[in-house]
Amino acid sequence: MQNDNYEIANPNPEFLIKSIAEQGYSLETALADLMDNSITANATRVEVLTKIDTEPFILFLSDNGDGMDKDELKRNMCFPSKSPEELRAIGDLGRFGLGLKTASFSQTRKFTVISRKEGDTEFHGLTWDVNHLKNSGKWEMIINSKEEINNIISQYNTISAQHLNSSANYIPNTIIVWNGLYKFENFLNEKNKQDALKEEITNTTSEYLSIVFHKFMEKQTNCLKIRINNTLVSPFNPFPTENSNLRALEPLQKEFGTDFVKIQGFVLPNTSIKDDSNTWTPQNKSLMDMEGLYIYRADRLILFGGWNGLIKKMPRLQLGRLRIDIGNKVDHLFHLNVAKSQINIPHDLKSAFLRAIVDLKTEAQKEYFNHGLKSFKQRPSEHSSELFYKTATNRGVLLRINDEFPLLKSLKSSLSSKQKAELNFILKMSSNLINKVRQVDNIQITGDAEKDGISTDEIIKSIKELLNLGLSKEQIKKDILPNLGLKNNLPEVISNLLN
Repeated sequence: MQNDNYEIANPNPEFLIKSIAEQGYSLETALADLMDNSITANATRVEVLTKIDTEPFILFLSDNGDGMDKDELKRNMCFPSKSPEELRAIGDLGRFGLGLKTASFSQTRKFTVISRKEGDTEFHGLTWDVNHLKNSGKWEMIINSKEEINNIISQYNTISAQHLNSSANYIPNTIIVWNGLYKFENFLNEKNKQDALKEEITNTTSEYLSIVFHKFMEKQTNCLKIRINNTLVSPFNPFPTENSNLRALEPLQKEFGTDFVKIQGFVLPNTSIKDDSNTWTPQNKSLMDMEGLYIYRADRLILFGGWNGLIKKMPRLQLGRLRIDIGNKVDHLFHLNVAKSQINIPHDLKSAFLRAIVDLKTEAQKEYFNHGLKSFKQRPSEHSSELFYKTATNRGVLLRINDEFPLLKSLKSSLSSKQKAELNFILKMSSNLINKVRQVDNIQITGDAEKDGISTDEIIKSIKELLNLGLSKEQIKKDILPNLGLKNNLPEVISNLLN
């Protein structure tokens, strides 16, 4: 019975499919989204193979995971396949139940999934085809015949054998076929189409997947192997620990919702600025590309590089990386998008993020401004020709003037007590100002002449001379003493002199 108070508002299938496909996917993020399903299904090997000698271009993605029976395949091909509010297992990388469909439709207008349960011999197949939706005007999936399924398997096996790094023990249980890659096929000439796809698959996509899934590829048991045409993807860990001199800051763990969020800053050594070993960056990225936040969700890297709008990228922060680990029970509070490529940091966590970033900025900047110190020695010899040497302190590496520098040593020996005091005063200010320009906190005067490089008596003599030369007491307190390393708790004798 029709209710006159309502209008039927079924969406046009073609229009809706094309609209929901525009979720910000690139080729690499689309493939990563499909691989999330493979990992959730316990796959240890995933293969991406392309056939681009003729159009339409064809891309296969297969895995040896648990596979799907007929009913599971139908459920997973529907829009959506589950509720985003549904409780999920700890290792479930899905969220909206849309990834398979939206990721595929972002790159193709027709895709097929064939699958079988682990141990079964019979595959089942379903196809979404925008042309069919356009012609029928109905939400209909095409059920693939046995002949169509066998053709897909045969074609996949042929293409797999034509590429390197195949595995004799690899038996796929699920194969996804993108029939036509419209974003590449719309290039003006044939050569550009093929070159663009080769570049995207070989370099950009391989590199992206090596970073995003590095934790899964580095596992000691049941590690994930990803093959892209002729290449076995090697993991790239942005936080290498072995022989890397990576410095970890104090971690912060905060209870959030029904889970915990762990935040920890890491500072790369300044030697990484001129390191060509690819220890710190993938081949096609710079340190500045890789600076910023690294947000892991259930070991899967969701976001990396950049500060997500919290602060701006800048060269002096290129040694700073902030790792954030969240569980999949609270990802809805981060407003994770369908493409799993963007998040919004919840208001309740922003203060924790900003506090961690402030600490990381301080340490990363110190390390950055130390990158030119490699040429300086730590302990100058008695007849050293180095005017400066470096020394490590709890506030960073400082540059100090070498009192054993031959000319300086000779000059001091020829000066009167008053002249020597004035020279030491100038040298101390110069040393502190150099470190201030390098943005390293200066060590304050301690009263130990050997440690400070200047005695209290020498400071007093120089202050008296500055007063005789016309500087006011306020000028000396404001402009001279801070640059000398005298900020607070002035020695009583100096305080009395300037009051």
